[in-house]
Amino acid sequence: MRVVIALGGNALGNDPKTQKENACVAARALIPIIKSGYEVVITHGNGPQVGLINLAFTEGNGVNDKVYAMPFAECGAMSEGYIGYHLQNALVNELKKEGLDYPVCSVVTQVEVDKNDPAFLNPTKPIGSFYSREEAMEISKKMGYTMKEDSGRGYRRVIASPKPVKILEDNSIKCLLENKNIVISVGGGGIPVIKTDNGYMGIDAVIDKDFASSKLASDISADYLLILTAVPNAKINFGKDNEEALFDISASDIERYNILGHFGSGSMKPKVEASVAFVKNSGGVSIITTIENAYLALTGKAGTRIHL
Repeated sequence: MRVVIALGGNALGNDPKTQKENACVAARALIPIIKSGYEVVITHGNGPQVGLINLAFTEGNGVNDKVYAMPFAECGAMSEGYIGYHLQNALVNELKKEGLDYPVCSVVTQVEVDKNDPAFLNPTKPIGSFYSREEAMEISKKMGYTMKEDSGRGYRRVIASPKPVKILEDNSIKCLLENKNIVISVGGGGIPVIKTDNGYMGIDAVIDKDFASSKLASDISADYLLILTAVPNAKINFGKDNEEALFDISASDIERYNILGHFGSGSMKPKVEASVAFVKNSGGVSIITTIENAYLALTGKAGTRIHL
C-alpha cells in the first residue's frame, strides 16, 4: 500500500533549531507506518521558511549590502533542500534506532503550473515581513512587488497561488518507491514552473502544498493521502454550539459542506478540496488528522476519513 503524508510547514517551526526538533517528532510519529510496510512519500509546507529565505535574499536587507534579490522559485528550492535535509536526517536516525535500514531520499521537485491560471491575475498568498503603508509603497515601486494589507497587521508582499498541473519528477519518485526508498517530495508545494518554447522556467508563485500533495498522490497511484494538521478532525459549524467533528464521510458529502461555507479558506478549506480531488481522481482514501494520530488514522481509528 502506498501513502502520501502531508506535513504542515508551520508545524516545523520558524528557526533551524526548532525545525530539527520538530522533524524528529514527525519522524517518530511516522515510524509505525513505515514498519507496517507502507510505501511512504512525505510532503511538507514551507510557509515561514521560504518567507525568511526570501527576506534574507532581499536586495539591501540591512545586513549585507552585497546581497542581491533572489527569484522566488530559487527561494522555494532552497527551502525544499534544507527542510528535506532535516526530515531526511531525522528519519534516518529514528529508523536506525528501530534497527531498520530503509534509504531516505529528498527530491527537489518542480511542479508545472498553467501560465494562464487566473490566480496570476489576483495574487493572494502573503509572504515575508509586515510593513507600513509607506514602506510597502516604496518596496512596490522599487521591486515591482504586489503589496496588500493583511488582517490589520500591516502590508505584506503577495504572490499568486496557481493550481498544480504536472509533477515533473513523478516517474523518478515512483522509481524510488519501487526500490524501497522513503521519499520526501513537493516541499512547499514544489517549485512552480511554466512551460515555454525553450522548456520549463521557474516563476514567482506558491503552490498550495495540499493541492500539490493531492496531485502527486493521484499521479503515483497512492492508496491514501494523509493530511496532517493541528486538529484531529475536520469539523462543521466550527466554533459554534453545534460544532460537529466529521469521521467517515463521502467526498460528495464533505464537498457539499464545503460549498455551504463550513471550512475556512486559510485553514481547512484547501485540505478538504485537496482530499476531494484525490478521492475523485484516484478512488483512494484521504484522511485529515494530527501527526499524533497518523498511524491510528491509517488503521481506521482516528481522523476524518474521506472516500467515494
